[in-house]
Order: sequence, then C-alpha cells, then structure tokens
Amino acid sequence: MADQKRFTGRTAIVTGASRGIGLAIAGQLVADGARVVITARRGDALKDAVEQLGGSEHAIGVAGHAADTDHQAEVVERAIAEFGGAHLLVNNTGINPVHGPLVGIDLDAARKIVEVNCIAALSWIQQVHARWMKDNGGSVVNIVSVAGVKPAPGIGFYGASKAMLVHLTQELAVELGPGIRVNAVAPAVVKTRFAAALFEGREDEVAASYPLRRLGEPADIGSVVAFLLSGEAAWITGQSVVVDGGLTLTGGI
Repeated sequence: MADQKRFTGRTAIVTGASRGIGLAIAGQLVADGARVVITARRGDALKDAVEQLGGSEHAIGVAGHAADTDHQAEVVERAIAEFGGAHLLVNNTGINPVHGPLVGIDLDAARKIVEVNCIAALSWIQQVHARWMKDNGGSVVNIVSVAGVKPAPGIGFYGASKAMLVHLTQELAVELGPGIRVNAVAPAVVKTRFAAALFEGREDEVAASYPLRRLGEPADIGSVVAFLLSGEAAWITGQSVVVDGGLTLTGGI
C-alpha cells in the first residue's frame, strides 16, 4: 500500500526508554508503524511512557535491570508472544556514575559501567538473536557516544565503554551479516536528564562550541536511529553515525 509506514508489522525492543533519548526513539518507531517493547528500571515511569506512546496497542513496558539476563529473555519473549516478533533492537541503556580522571576512578564503578554499557548490550543481542533474528533476520542499533570516538576528559571511562561498544558493533556486523545489520549512533550532548550535568545552567555557553549553535534534542537521535533500522539503510552495517551538531569538526567534545 502506498500509505504503509516503513515499520508496519514490525516489533522493536528499545532499552532504557522511559524518558529521554530512548523514549524519543520509541516514539519515532511508533510513528513509523512499529509496535514497541520498552524497558527501564521503574515500572511507574514505564507506565507513563507507554501512555505517551499511545497505549497498549502500540507499546508494552517491562521493568527490570538492563543487565539481568532473565529480564532480557522475558522482554524478547513478550515481544514475540504479544506483538509477533523481535525485528528491531535498540540498545539505549547506559550509565555513567563517576566523573573525573581515570587514575582516580573507583574500579568497582568501572566494572559496573562495562557490565551495563557493553556486556549487557551484547547479551541483549544474543537473546534477540537466539529467539528471533537468527531465523528471521533483523536490525540492531547501539547508542554509543562521541566520547567513544575521541577523548573526553572527565568522562573518560564512560567514553572507553562506548568505544568498546563501537568495536562490538563492527564485529557483530561482520558476524551476523547478511541477515542482520548492526549499526551505532554516537550523539554529542543531548538535552536529557542523563546529560544535565554537562550543560545545566550554562547551555548557551556549551552550545556556542557547536557549529549548529545548539545542543541536541532527543528527536534528533530518534530520527537517525529509525533510518538505520529501516530498509532505507539496507546497505549500511557496522557503522557508527556521529550526530553532534558539528562539534567534533571543531575539536570539541
């Protein structure tokens, strides 16, 4: 049909999607015809997000810890049982509980960052692959960061974890082709609660270093993720698309 939306009949799983970038991604996918299963730790926040996405006809919220393999399995199984598949996966969950130089970082915090930002993302892909994509194909997008593309003083270990996820994206693209495409999106500072410490109270000052003279909005990321998941990007895999308002062109981060 001429008016059919690009994700009609497809189901997406979006992790960390009760607010911010994850919710914007889920919203874009729903607008493009997908049904989505969204995750976060808090059930009440997920309930509100599902309502924002149009209710249970379009979205399901499943609360749990992103790195919990039982939670991951439940999410994938519900996507298949209730919405008929697990065609698309967006690994959006990320944490950064520390700030400061690497020589002073708490190593337990460092291990937790790797566990959530990297190992959990790989585990989500394993779960979706085993239960759906191995036999049916699909598309994956990992949310990384410009901090994983070049040094980012103060958030160096977060950046290192995202650099690892960039490499995992490339490795998985090679391993899982041709039936499954795996790409990444690397945002600069986007106006969310997660990134508030990087701009709050000085947004104009921070934005002045961007050629486009503004910080990102969650929708800026949602539209690029949707493109990479779609058939319009059918010959793109293993790539990390920088979405940064031109920041990295100027040497900034």
